[in-house]
Amino acid sequence: MTSQVDKATAFRALHERPGAFIIPNPWDAGTAKLLAAMGFEALATTSLGVANMLGSSGVSLDVILANARAIAEATDLPVSVDLENCGADEPKRAAEAMQRAAEAGAVGGSIEDFSGDRDRPIYDFSHAVERVQAAVEVARALPIPFTLTARAENFLHGRKDVDDTIRRLQAFEAAGADVLYAPGLYDLATIRTVVSSLGKPFNHVMGFADPTLTVAQLSAAGVKRISVGGAMSRYALAAFLNSAREMKDKGSFTYVREMAAVGELRAAFAAVTPP
Repeated sequence: MTSQVDKATAFRALHERPGAFIIPNPWDAGTAKLLAAMGFEALATTSLGVANMLGSSGVSLDVILANARAIAEATDLPVSVDLENCGADEPKRAAEAMQRAAEAGAVGGSIEDFSGDRDRPIYDFSHAVERVQAAVEVARALPIPFTLTARAENFLHGRKDVDDTIRRLQAFEAAGADVLYAPGLYDLATIRTVVSSLGKPFNHVMGFADPTLTVAQLSAAGVKRISVGGAMSRYALAAFLNSAREMKDKGSFTYVREMAAVGELRAAFAAVTPP
């Protein structure tokens, strides 16, 4: 198995080379192995995907980290963890999630400014920056080159304020975040405006964006990392629901024509044996 230090170093290198790379989002060991077998170079967890897998509307930090460990152990690929708000409001407590993510085998993780409070969903600016500063301090003390991603969640929670989003991302960058992220940006012009205001690598998530955008277009706009969040989980569940509706409503089973080949699954699942 590849060491965690080697994974962390390889992950950093992906952010430093020219052009954009795709970092897909598996939700368990099986989907992680399938993506690794296809030749992807890194993986990111999805808290929505985990919630969907468990039949829950949300998941705790403990569940997120247990899922991250299972995914990190499933392949030799670098794994970054969607840590949501890191399970705490207070900066130092939230920052502990970086240590826990590294202990789970991950080489990167995110901290976001969504509070979890639906009445006041976005942390005040100064508090959000303090949280990133605390996370950076913990990340820099780790024995691996841990890649910290800082997320500005405005666009996902009814605050489509480009100027405030840029202000937050610039502050997160100044605080030492390695990657910046603003989920919910839809069109290429807005993406380009945000990315051009930053000096660090930018992660764009396609689960909330114009689906006609391509890797080439995003790369030309300055995006470095392209994720999909819970989109693949939702797509898989859409196929599941369609097959169930066909059986229930039509009494037919034509969906079996599109099943994944057993040989392809077995080959991927046998590729790496967890320790």
